Amino acid sequence: MTALLEVEDLTKTFHISRRRQVTAVKGVSFQIEKGRTYGLVGESGSGKSTVARMIARLTEPTSGTVRFDGVDVTRLDRAARQQYRRDVQIVFQDPFGALNPRMTVADLIMEPLQVHRRGTTKDQRDRARALVDHVGLGTAALEKKPVDFSGGQRQRIMIARALALQPRLIVADEPVSALDVSVQAQVLNLLKDLQEAFDLSYLFISHDLSVVEFISDRIGVMYLGDLVEEGDKRDIYAHPTQDYTRSLIEAIPTIEGRP
Repeated sequence: MTALLEVEDLTKTFHISRRRQVTAVKGVSFQIEKGRTYGLVGESGSGKSTVARMIARLTEPTSGTVRFDGVDVTRLDRAARQQYRRDVQIVFQDPFGALNPRMTVADLIMEPLQVHRRGTTKDQRDRARALVDHVGLGTAALEKKPVDFSGGQRQRIMIARALALQPRLIVADEPVSALDVSVQAQVLNLLKDLQEAFDLSYLFISHDLSVVEFISDRIGVMYLGDLVEEGDKRDIYAHPTQDYTRSLIEAIPTIEGRP
């Protein structure tokens, strides 16, 4: 299968002061195939969110390459950068913090279309109407504001907003970690349905291996900036080779001793 995104030897060093620096990501390499989900798992401080930000071009890498459809995204001209920003969208952990509380749902979904000058106002509103249906909110949600919704519903708004520009890759950075377990399952199933409907690829980031195992095709395990293990999700879950991966598996809650 063809790779949509290829990350090669990606490194990010933050300079804290003139004499001190911290390398948050150390030579990370992986790829995401078209229509598939790559799960990146690790505890807080492992570097996984920094990887996400570099892929989304929110943070520039110190070294290494990110290729999208075979093209190095660090060398794009202005027009190609704009297209890349449409092709790659990000869903954050905290939907309430990421959504302008003064805007209606319709305006929130239409905003990316307006920024990128995609379609007429009628086209944009029609797109918003279709997307709220796709994410299970219904058109009655369009004139409401974020405060009118639960955490899970706000995340659905974030997902609809991310879909507005018809992206090919969605970077989901801890998208369900702030939600109750039952709501997590609903959002994860929604993401799977949307992936099939829109032929999406996902980079799914979480500290919870059980969540990553549920939604991913391949999994990468990060620890202190290093990608310490990578493989098919069944192999990672059944036959981990690293002690850190085993500790993540052992941390998954069990019922009556069963995983």
